[in-house]
Amino acid sequence: MKKREYDEDDVRIRPGKGSRPRTRIRPAHEEAVSGFVVAVDRGRYTCLIESEGEKGRRRKKDHLEGATMSGRVVVAMKARELGRKGIVVGDRVALVGDISGMADTLARVVRVEPRTSMLRRSADDTDNTDGIERPVVANADQLVIVTALADPPPRPRMIDRMLVAAFDADIEPMLCLTKSDLASPNELVSLYAPLGVPYVVLQKGSTLDEIRERLRGRISVLVGHSGVGKSTLVNALVPDANRAVSHVNAVTGRGRHTSSSAVALELPDGGWIIDTPGVRSFGLAHVSVETVLAGFPDLLEGSIQCPKGCNHLSEECALDAWVAAGHADPARLVSLRRLLASREGTPDDDHAVEPESPSG
Repeated sequence: MKKREYDEDDVRIRPGKGSRPRTRIRPAHEEAVSGFVVAVDRGRYTCLIESEGEKGRRRKKDHLEGATMSGRVVVAMKARELGRKGIVVGDRVALVGDISGMADTLARVVRVEPRTSMLRRSADDTDNTDGIERPVVANADQLVIVTALADPPPRPRMIDRMLVAAFDADIEPMLCLTKSDLASPNELVSLYAPLGVPYVVLQKGSTLDEIRERLRGRISVLVGHSGVGKSTLVNALVPDANRAVSHVNAVTGRGRHTSSSAVALELPDGGWIIDTPGVRSFGLAHVSVETVLAGFPDLLEGSIQCPKGCNHLSEECALDAWVAAGHADPARLVSLRRLLASREGTPDDDHAVEPESPSG
């Protein structure tokens, strides 16, 4: 038998790992539908899809805690191509895959649309923090700071921090003062009058017409520390919300966290409220002095004469002379410095004020 001769055509060449060209081109997902993120839970995003043919349709989902919502509720996961990009309640996203909304189905979030605003908080105010701010809510246009006038007493430093966060996010702030049947709102209202922050005052059994009017047609995020009555307010505004409520600890004067995650709820008269878990701290390490000062245009021009790197809290600050010359109200400078001191992490966040009693 003649010995076979082999040539290169008889040798099988296995392709190497790099033989297939890589590409950065990603699919456009032109068929994707728009959704509004109403809840986030352990990597699953509950989204509301509202198309022309579905407007007015009503459905309920248990994980939305009974909130009645218009449109189709879809649960989705984040597509791999989004990488580490975070998705929060309030985001507007593009969805593909199974968007039927049927039980045990899962769509994919393939795109996060540009945000109009982003409310953030830092882990803490120290220099050795991880430097990463925590996104709280996207695309809100109103920040409702809920604080009780008593039981627990108000904490102005916490309110100041939330106002700074509102300035940073370019969101309009509003004070919602609860439990006015236990204490007068006069002292707290006068404290924030120089800032021009709008407010509503509520008490047990009072009408909610004023706050409903201020919330109508807007996306409002509610923030406040535990025990101020935020969940009670949400349940009154959205009867089917069923948000858990708690009492205030008689020893510590603090409430217990009852809302474990943020959730967007549709208001019966139009608009949305985003209820957030009660907070005990609101770090502002990510906010610059310039951002806070931008909220005071009557003082901004005077800061030009300040020394380089001025924190506007020292004796060298030129704003004292600016105010003394009559260019701005002294109360405005006091408010600015109170906010800046809050940003610096002045350790009096827990110093609550005791407003006047109802008889006072």
